[in-house]
Amino acid sequence: MTTMRVTQNMLSDRSVGSLQLGLSRLAKVQEQISTGRVLNRPSDSPTQTTAAMRMRSSIADQTQFVRNAEDGVGWLGVVDATLGGMTDQVRRARELGLQGASSGTTSQAAREALATEVEQIRDGLVSAGNTTYLGRPIFGGVTSGSSAFDASGAFVGVPGAVNRTIADGVKVRVDVLGTDVVGPDGASLFDDLDALVLALRTGDTPGIRSGLGALEGRLEDLGSARATAGARYSRIEQAAQRGRDAVLDLTTSLSEVENTDLPRAMVDLRMQEVAYQAALAATARVMQPSLLDFLR
Repeated sequence: MTTMRVTQNMLSDRSVGSLQLGLSRLAKVQEQISTGRVLNRPSDSPTQTTAAMRMRSSIADQTQFVRNAEDGVGWLGVVDATLGGMTDQVRRARELGLQGASSGTTSQAAREALATEVEQIRDGLVSAGNTTYLGRPIFGGVTSGSSAFDASGAFVGVPGAVNRTIADGVKVRVDVLGTDVVGPDGASLFDDLDALVLALRTGDTPGIRSGLGALEGRLEDLGSARATAGARYSRIEQAAQRGRDAVLDLTTSLSEVENTDLPRAMVDLRMQEVAYQAALAATARVMQPSLLDFLR
């Protein structure tokens, strides 16, 4: 049987080591309280640190999705308002055409006035077709220019979809192509209005009635485009709310992983203080002068 001799140096070394360990625990709790975080360095908990990093990455992704969705909501909001205004103007042009179709009660001067107002409506529709959002024409597709239509009403944009990524792998179109709203060049809403103006000025009743039928079809096209934009608006708005909820949930989970539970930490601090004071008292007794100290 081997007997190990316990010396004063061994007692001293172990006592000092225990004191250092207790002091280290006390300092760790104090750091957690002062910083408000239980993860101040990766070595505090490699597993929790990895989880926190993943949560932060997810929060960044969801925050970007929310920004994309909010941009899409703004874009489609402008599209909806513009289409609504254009619909009202086309209805007004149709009302003027109906007045001009009453050839028996409408004089040439009155028809000229009607034609002039329809011309103004046409110009207003061209201007509405060039409405922009953050410097980009909402009906211009992927054009880098500032206009979707020129002064004559010809489409000068670039066909293509403007999309926004609202979730992982989910993209939604936020624009409406100008030709889908007013029709192709040569057979567009602007051409119909030009024909109506000419028919009003010349008193061409069949031409006016033909123009009225064309405008009725344009109203249906505008309504269809507005309904499509509204459906996309609703979808993106819901996605934005889901993204905000996801960010909130992830932030709460991250707080539970990273942040200090102050009531628990205060209790732990008190326990470590008591343990350290007890260790100091025990060490003071162990480190009392030995026989060798008296012989010196």
